[in-house]
Parts: sequence; structure tokens; C-alpha cells
Amino acid sequence: MVKVLINGCNGKMGQEVAKRIKETEDIETLCGVDRCDTGDNDFPVFENVEDINLIPDCIIDFSVPKATLNILEFAKKNKIPIIIATTGFSDEENKIIENTSKEIPVFKSANMSYEINLMAKIVAQLSKNLSDSDIEIIETHHNRKIDSPSGTALILANSINKALDNKMVYEYDRHSKREKRSKNEIGIHSIRGGTEVGKHSVIFFGQNESFEITHNVISRSVFADGAIKAAKFLVNKDVGFYNMNDMFV
Repeated sequence: MVKVLINGCNGKMGQEVAKRIKETEDIETLCGVDRCDTGDNDFPVFENVEDINLIPDCIIDFSVPKATLNILEFAKKNKIPIIIATTGFSDEENKIIENTSKEIPVFKSANMSYEINLMAKIVAQLSKNLSDSDIEIIETHHNRKIDSPSGTALILANSINKALDNKMVYEYDRHSKREKRSKNEIGIHSIRGGTEVGKHSVIFFGQNESFEITHNVISRSVFADGAIKAAKFLVNKDVGFYNMNDMFV
């Protein structure tokens, strides 16, 4: 039985993870960490990392960067594998996470959906076959999402860029420019509204035609299930830095 600590347990994703853990064999929620306990949890919730007196087998983190770095220190100190599904990290924060993977197993993905990671592979191949196309990425999320562009949009952009020998530059804001589109740019556009869980489209604009591939998430359970699979995968792994691709080799 894998015992899990959920960091950000009172958020929408934290609650979804707790719900899906209840419905999954061989895993249980040992405790959670969040700023306040809503009283709806059937496991102990700690408001401060310093107060945690239970040691889990694995940590699942759906929170914000500051909270992630706090629980990361706890994980490192106690040699606990950690799954990081939080997004919006700075380059410096990402470096801290990567360095920590030299001491404990760290699994990090901006999107826990298998299909979105499959999409990243598909658009990378398409970018080679459609190398003369203009490439644009559109991501849509609910109106409470803080970071922009989404971590998933960057996963897709980075996958394409790597396939094209890292020759592309990312364009986030065209309104202040008075010049035509460059061939070596990937436009990334963010839309925020309503309760949209997450929708990502990559469009290849060719001469007189276009090719579009879209992934649309209907329920947050997709991400929770992915995190649970990652926890079961990571709990017995050696020190290192892992992502979704490692689960499907």
C-alpha cells in the first residue's frame, strides 16, 4: 500500500486526487498540506510543512511554486519521492527542482495526461513533415488559472522546438509589434474564461491549407489518475529526474 501526502490537498486538483485515491487499489492518502483545513477531509491536514509528523511513501504536489519548494525541502530531508504537477516555476525554481533530483526521485510534468504527452510527440513529428508551416499554439483554461502561458503549452512548444533543432523562438505578444510574422517563431496564445479545464490546439498553417490537432480535457480526473500512476511508478525508483515519458517506455 502506497501512502501519499497531498500538497495542496484543499485545492480543486488536490481534492480530485484524494477522491480518485479512494477509488484506486493499493494506494491511500496518509495526510495533506494546505493553508487551511476545510473540514471535509478524512485524513489529517497540516497548515505548515514544519508541523508534519507523518512520513509518507510519496508526495503528490498540486499547489503553487512557493508551496512546492516548501514541500520539496521536506521531501529532501526525509528522502521521500515527489510528484510535481504544479506549473508556473521560474528558471531558478526549476533549477532547484532539478538539483533536488540528485538526492531523491523527482517526477515533474506540467500535464499528467498521457494523451497530451502523446500529442507532444505527434506535433514534434508533424513539425518535421510540415517544416514550411507557420506554427501557432492556442491554450484555453478557466478564469482562475494564474500562470500564462500554461505549462502544457510550453510542453508542446518545447517538443516542436526540439524537433526543429531549437531554432524557433516563442512569440507571446504581437499587439505591440508592427512587422510581419517571422518564419522561425511559434505563436503562443492564452485564453481564460469560465470553467474550462484545459484545451490545447497546435495549428500548422501552410500555403492554402492548415492542419490542426487539439486535445480537450473534460474532467480533472485525467490529471489525478496520471498523478496516482506516477506515484506508484516513482515510489521504488532510484534517485533521478523523471517525467511522463518514462512511464510509457
